[in-house]
This record gives sequence, structure tokens and C-alpha cells, in this order.
Amino acid sequence: MSSPLPELQVFINGRALQVPANCNVAAALQRAGLSHSRRSETGQPRAAFCGMGQCQECRVCIDGQEHRLACMTVVVDGMRIETQA
Repeated sequence: MSSPLPELQVFINGRALQVPANCNVAAALQRAGLSHSRRSETGQPRAAFCGMGQCQECRVCIDGQEHRLACMTVVVDGMRIETQA
């Protein structure tokens, strides 16, 4: 039996959250209870769709860098993630 993965602390919209070390940002957003990460220009909720970086729907701000893809970014300890949700 393998031991559980260590957990890291990230901040999503200012709220601290513990996530597994190999978690991507899209999964961390789901663990935080967020159903979407941003809104379209018409106000429709947008979230990870393809899970491989092609659709660009999961864009978030990570550590001050806009338009990062949540599905393609692995969390690091202390990461600050901001959504439009």
C-alpha cells in the first residue's frame, strides 16, 4: 500500500486550500467548490472543458500572471490563484 501524497497549500481568491502535491489548478478549483473559473464577454460561466489546453476556457490569474491555463498548470506550495468566478 502506497502512502498518501503530501499536501500543499494554495490560495484561491484569497482563501487557503490544501491540495495534493500533483494536483493541477483546475482540480484545485473543483476541490474549492468552484464550478467555473471565469465568465465570457456575454457573462456566461466558463470552466475547464477539454483538459488539455486546447479550448482555453480555464484561464486564471496565477501569482499575478493573467491568462494561465488551469488544466495545464500543476500547483506549487503557496501559489495564489485568482478567478473571475
